[in-house]
Amino acid sequence: MAHRPSSTVGLLAVSKLHGPERVRALYAAGQRAFGENYVQEGVQKRAALADLPDVVWHLIGPLQSNKTRAAAEHFDWVQSIDRLSIAERLSRQRPDHLPSLNVCVQVNVSGEASKAGVAPHEAVALVEQVRALPRLALRGLMTLPAPNVEPEALRAQFDQVAALFSEVRRVHPDWTDWDTLSMGMSDDLELAVPAGSTLVRVGTALFGARPKRIA
Repeated sequence: MAHRPSSTVGLLAVSKLHGPERVRALYAAGQRAFGENYVQEGVQKRAALADLPDVVWHLIGPLQSNKTRAAAEHFDWVQSIDRLSIAERLSRQRPDHLPSLNVCVQVNVSGEASKAGVAPHEAVALVEQVRALPRLALRGLMTLPAPNVEPEALRAQFDQVAALFSEVRRVHPDWTDWDTLSMGMSDDLELAVPAGSTLVRVGTALFGARPKRIA
């Protein structure tokens, strides 16, 4: 048991590879925050659902330099900042008529070479750099732990990122919008929430198995 009020943990519905009609159905049930792994899919889905004005769109997948303009123009959040150059491009390319882009720094807590994210020991330095950029609102940290590990190892990874999140809060108590710790998915949210997650990213448990992606 997490022993936390349900209001302290948000739900991000990850609609990766599911069509706009599936998002619309979940919207009708009251869900408002949706996550996408691919920039172009998210842009197309947002256009198809433009009649739903209060949907909040999160990009949670790795972001390449050639996709930053589209991300800056069409998303409300980018959770996958893992290097300063990406943050700088988003800062320059965020349109002036839009609110500041909410962003999180992604931490590669598992150390996997194939996974995006900044190393834990470099995370705080990147946070400081991103925080100084205009047109961005730095909100917290995101992580994607190693798959198929024992619960003890998974819990330790969540605890490590939560400790980094708390360290930033301790050093910068004036950062009142430092409020988002995005960790936990369908299979591991029961460990992420007790560790301190404020936002769980759930796809399969809401939408079912993903269809295959057509290249």
